[in-house]
Amino acid sequence: MKKLKEILISKPNGLLNIYCTAGYPNLNDLPTIVNSLHEAGADMIEIGMPYSDPIADGPTIQESNGVALGNGISIEKIFEQLELCKPKIPKILMGYINPVMQFGLEKFCSRCEETGIDGLILPDLPIEIYESKYKALFEKHRLSNIFLITPQTALERIQKIDNLSSTFIYAVSSASTTGKGNGLAAANDYLEGLKSLPIDHPILVGFNISKPEDLALVHKHANGGIIGSAFIKYLKDKPEVGQASKDFVDYITNSAPVS
Repeated sequence: MKKLKEILISKPNGLLNIYCTAGYPNLNDLPTIVNSLHEAGADMIEIGMPYSDPIADGPTIQESNGVALGNGISIEKIFEQLELCKPKIPKILMGYINPVMQFGLEKFCSRCEETGIDGLILPDLPIEIYESKYKALFEKHRLSNIFLITPQTALERIQKIDNLSSTFIYAVSSASTTGKGNGLAAANDYLEGLKSLPIDHPILVGFNISKPEDLALVHKHANGGIIGSAFIKYLKDKPEVGQASKDFVDYITNSAPVS
């Protein structure tokens, strides 16, 4: 988790985390996309491990999961492709606990460390199970477990999450799945309250950030933004994913037109 901690310290505000689905749009695109996003200015990359039942994801990411699985992506192939990603890029794997357990948790954590993964987002891993069974294993392999909070999360639970966190907290902007909303206007009150939370770790906001003005609003109230569905939509049918990745970062950060 060293690289992730370093970027959170050196750039405490204005962070950009972009999500991509491994194996999408083509089986071997991951290294090109990750490296291009980082070259274009993304501060960290969140890599989705495709799963047949992604409960926290909306239609766009669900569709990308289906395409990637049809392409033949697997956790082992993801690790092979991660070895081709530039080592200085802070990288986070996002997925679900069932395929991780099938792969073997100890083996999975070891491969994460070998391939330069800094953190994990596993939305269906209960915090109590993590704390009692897996915390020591994650720490052994220098992996930050990144927890999600929502507008409905009680303050007591947020403080518990803060105590267990080692890098940042992922604040979901709404109770919907990814990519379901029409921007962040309805979440303004929630966003305004984030900076007043009595916690020690940075907050990055995700879900429904699709336009430069959405990202600007998030940067006003939190340490950074996480963009997934908008990027996945943009990649669809693009002939060259490296250039498309750079164009998207330019658009979302500078309001440059996208083709």
